[in-house]
Amino acid sequence: MKRKTLDILVGFGLVVLAGLLLVAGIVLTSNANFANDYVKDQLGQQQITFKTAGTMTAEEKESACLVRYAGQQLTTGKQAECYANEFIGLHLKSIAGGKTYAQLGDVQTDLKAKIAALPKDDPAVAGLQQQLADATTARETVFKGETLRGLLLTSYGFSEFGVKAGQAAVVAYGAAGLLLLLGAAGLIHAAATPGSKGFAVPDQTGKGLVNA
Repeated sequence: MKRKTLDILVGFGLVVLAGLLLVAGIVLTSNANFANDYVKDQLGQQQITFKTAGTMTAEEKESACLVRYAGQQLTTGKQAECYANEFIGLHLKSIAGGKTYAQLGDVQTDLKAKIAALPKDDPAVAGLQQQLADATTARETVFKGETLRGLLLTSYGFSEFGVKAGQAAVVAYGAAGLLLLLGAAGLIHAAATPGSKGFAVPDQTGKGLVNA
C-alpha cells in the first residue's frame, strides 16, 4: 500500500470519527440543558423558599446546606435534595416518634382492634379514640411530607442525569477535538508524501519490510 493512501484513509477516518463524537456531544448537551431547564421550571412553580437564617431552629442550623440556601427560592436539584432530606426529613422525624406512613397504618389498625374489643360504654374507649384521631392526623401529615419529599428527590435525581450528560458532553468534545487534530495531521502528512512512496514494502534484500 502507498503511504499516501494510508495517510488519507487514516486521516479521513479520524475526521469522520471526530464528527460523530461532536454530534454525540451536541446531543448530550441538549439533554443536559433540557434536564436542567425542566427541573428549574418545575421546582420554580412550587414557590418553595428556604427559611431565612433568623427563623431557623437550632436543629435546622446544624445542616450546612440549609444554612447555605437560607432565604433562597428552591430551583435546583441540589436544593431539592437539601430541602427533602434536611428540612422535610428532619421534621418528619418529630411526628409520631418518627414513624413512617406504613407504620402509622399499623398503629391505626391496632387501635381500631382495641376499640372494637371493648364495650362502647367503657371509659377507656374515649382515650383510645383520641389516640386513633391523633394517629390519623399524624399519618395524613406524614403522607403529605413523604410525598413532597419523594417528588423533590425525583427532581434531584433527574437533575443529576443532566449533570452526567453535561460531563459526558465535555469528554465527547475533547475527544472530538483530539481526533480532529490527529486526522488533520494525517491528511497534511499525506499531502506532503510523494505518491510513489510505499508503506511496509517487502525489502528486496530479504531483511523484512521497509518504507519505500
